[in-house]
Amino acid sequence: MLAGLVLRQQGIEVVWVSFETPFFSAEKARAAARQTGIHLIVKDITGRYLSMLQNPPAGYGQFMNPCMDCHALMFKIAGEMMAETGADFMFSGEVLGQRPMSQVKGSLRYVEKRSGCDGLILRPLSARKLPITTMEQQGLVDREKLLDFSGRSRKSQMAMAQCFGITDYPAPAGGCLLTDAGFAARLKDLMTYRHELTRRELELLRYGRHFRLNPGARLIVGRNKEENEKMIQFYNPAQDSCICLKNMPGPLGIVAHDTAPGLINKAAAICAGYSKAPLGQASDAEVIQPGRQPRVISVVPVEPQFASQWMILPCR
Repeated sequence: MLAGLVLRQQGIEVVWVSFETPFFSAEKARAAARQTGIHLIVKDITGRYLSMLQNPPAGYGQFMNPCMDCHALMFKIAGEMMAETGADFMFSGEVLGQRPMSQVKGSLRYVEKRSGCDGLILRPLSARKLPITTMEQQGLVDREKLLDFSGRSRKSQMAMAQCFGITDYPAPAGGCLLTDAGFAARLKDLMTYRHELTRRELELLRYGRHFRLNPGARLIVGRNKEENEKMIQFYNPAQDSCICLKNMPGPLGIVAHDTAPGLINKAAAICAGYSKAPLGQASDAEVIQPGRQPRVISVVPVEPQFASQWMILPCR
């Protein structure tokens, strides 16, 4: 937000581009656009992002976050959009040293080179601590009106936001699910057993407890009513089995892909273990499988502490 306003203050026409995938959304960018009046373009890049995510040249961060290659891909795609928007250069709100891995000088330089947009990227908030750019040399931007922010502190940015009248802005961390330990573990498991990922499968990673029952089957068990309602939106009756307890409150269970009878009974027993069903007593569960009529099976609940042996646990 600040980077855009700093440039607009110089009389430069600014357009924002925000990208979306199942791992992050443009929600905050939309809020910023409403607050500032800066035009926003939103683009879904899931297909190209997944190709990069499966083998990022610079590797991952602490979890499944390929931050440097993520930034490079975004600038690459934004660079491809320059002609259609009539843009002369690109900019970002990155601050030198604010992120210990992805925003040091070497990383910023890596992003420029990998994006194929070398010389076309301006970082207005740290420009005076970085080498002069072509845009500044050509007079498109007044370097003296750019900033020299650096380091982890956001006090200077917060003071500037106040000057611009910006009171609603994002927290410094969060927003990307690839940096979440639990989500990262589920994604890593999915990428291990599924070589071609679908949007639906990735969306399901957001919800419930996940269990790896065998190399071909993953069980998702909802934690509450809200998650059950979210999960059912991504249930594919042509590929998945759906399990719900009869006559008592309980979680929704979705078994992705594998529908072998013994496996469905095991999945239903795990679901029953997270319900109100009494332990040690048989309970009824309704099962809907691809190509079959709904049926009711009887299972003895598996206690959660025993089911944990199949649970996909957060990355450490």
